[in-house]
Order: sequence, then structure tokens, then C-alpha cells
Amino acid sequence: MDQTFSYASLYAFTKKVFLKMGCSDVDATTATNVLLSADLRGIDSHGVARLSGYVRLWEVERINATPNIQVVHETPSTAVVDGDAGLGLVVAPFAMKIAIEKAKQVGTGWVSVRNTNHFGIAGYHAMMALENEMIGMAMTNASALVAPTFSIERMLGTNPIAVAIPAGEQPPFVADMATTTAANGKLEILQRKNAEAPLGWVQDKDGHASTDANILKKEGALLPLGSDREHGSHKGYALGAIVDIFSAVLSGGSYGPWAPPFPAYVPMPENMPGKGLGHFFGAMRIDAFRPAAEFKSHMDNWITRFRNAKPASGHDRVLIPGDPERAYEKERMEKGIPIVTSVVEDLKTVAAKLEVDWITA
Repeated sequence: MDQTFSYASLYAFTKKVFLKMGCSDVDATTATNVLLSADLRGIDSHGVARLSGYVRLWEVERINATPNIQVVHETPSTAVVDGDAGLGLVVAPFAMKIAIEKAKQVGTGWVSVRNTNHFGIAGYHAMMALENEMIGMAMTNASALVAPTFSIERMLGTNPIAVAIPAGEQPPFVADMATTTAANGKLEILQRKNAEAPLGWVQDKDGHASTDANILKKEGALLPLGSDREHGSHKGYALGAIVDIFSAVLSGGSYGPWAPPFPAYVPMPENMPGKGLGHFFGAMRIDAFRPAAEFKSHMDNWITRFRNAKPASGHDRVLIPGDPERAYEKERMEKGIPIVTSVVEDLKTVAAKLEVDWITA
């Protein structure tokens, strides 16, 4: 049975864990903000459920808690950032701020990142641009768990893409999605619940469709968006490949099957062609294209028209990207964040290991 915790209590606990890892107060605050944003927005697979994973990566010295994050190459509108093996939760906001600053100066900013780690939800970083009346984009490559169309070999990560677009009276359009049929975190949630995966999420080691939520531990693979060729998996494969190239090939990170795995117990790939994971960020100033007020008025019109689209039978209304997450955020800020028992026990283990006080009612 799930246990519910207030945002404030989870925030305080999570920040203490990052501080125990050796992060500065500023970095611990940033990492906690990013991580908890996932739980607030209903993306439970990428929130505190991942905290123990970061701790384990730090223990085996694959995360540097005090990185010297540097810009190693730049032009007026572009930059490459080396994260010095820092927490992706810290490196990514650093890089997105650079993209935003460049957009302020020349209209758009594009930043590719290498030598980094898992950065939480892509949507958090894309949404940073909204505060500056900009369109934001964020993407990252990830552990190779995905078999390309017609393959049984795991070559790509879930490689998410997020785009955040401001509006006027309406809330912003925020699309945040994996390029697989389902993110690996959703598979992990099913594992904790001893539930089966829907058909189309995964395949076994021979390439046959499977509903086994533990199939990745048996040499199986996640499937690209579309699940199979007949349903368009070649499109999901192409999207995942684009993210991999923009994030890692462009930055000097490790790409494809050489992307560093998130589980600390999985050995690092041999002959890695680059440094760490890679991210890619973009910020676009709206008035670099048309007057911002004019654009936002038309975004309101776009959103309103789509909301008023005639719903299919059995559905009350049409949503726009970002609606479900906003509803979760409102509810969870008021009523608390539900955490499954297995994650609670995992967090208690982290608390004991790092001598951090566990959350009390």
C-alpha cells in the first residue's frame, strides 16, 4: 500500500541526502528541485524512486558531487558543456541557463552537454525557458535498453524529448515524452507492484513480444515508440536516434550502446567513444520570430480550440500536453505525494546508510 508524504518533508529529506553525498548547498537545492518536480507532476518513475540510484552511482565514484562544470566550446548562439561527471540534476540546469542567456543576446541558444549523468525529467529543464518568455527544448540520451526496429540488440536509451511553449491566459503547452512506447521507469513501477507490462512495451531476447515486466533482466529489450514496424516503431527508433546524436555525438558524450548505464552494478561499456551521458538544450526567444504578445494570443487560441475539439465516445474532453501533470501538481501539493512501499523501504535504507533522519509524521 502506498504511503503519502508532504512535499516539504520529502524535499527536506532529499536535500539532506544530496548534502551527505558532498554536494554544495546550492547544488543540493537544485538537484532536489529537479528530482521532486517529477513526483509533483505524477512522473513517479523519475522522482525520489531514483534517489538511491544516484547514491549508488556516487558510491562507485561514477558521480562527482563537486564537479567543475565548464563551457569547453562556444559561439554566440551555441555552447558545449563538460559536466565533469556531475549529477545531471545539477549539470542540466547549468546548461539550460546558458541556452537562455544566449537566446537573450542573439535570439536562440543551443547547448550540447557531455560527461554528465541522468538528469531527471526533461520537462523541468525545458520549462525553465517559460520564465523568460521563451520556448524551451530538452533531450538526453540514456542507458541502452531499447532495441531498434528489426533488432534484438539493445542500442538506444529511452531518450526523452521535452518542449515547453508559453501562452497568454492559458497555461503553457508542455510535452515531455520518452521515444519508447513506455519509459523504463514505468516498467520499474510495474516490477515493484508485481504486475505485467502491457503488450507492446517490451520484447524478449529473441525479439518476441512479451508482457514480463522483468524481461530486461532476462536479456530482453524495451521497444521504440510504436512497438513494432506495423505500428510505426521505425518512427520511434528514428526519434530516439536523433536524441542520441544531438545529445552525445554532437557533444562528445558516449552514444548508442556505449551510453553509461544508470544501475551502478552494471559494468561500464568497453571502448566508450566519449565521456558520460549527453544532453541537448534549446531556448528560443519568441520575439525573435514575431511579437511575443501576438504569439501568446494565438497560442491561447490554439489551446482553446484543441480543448474544445469534440471528444471521442467515452471521453469527457480533449487534453493538451501538460494538463495531466498540472492536475497532479495541484493535487499533490495539497494532499501529499504517494510513494509505493518498496520505494519507501529503499529510501529508509538510504537514510540509515547516510545517517540521515527518516521522515517522521
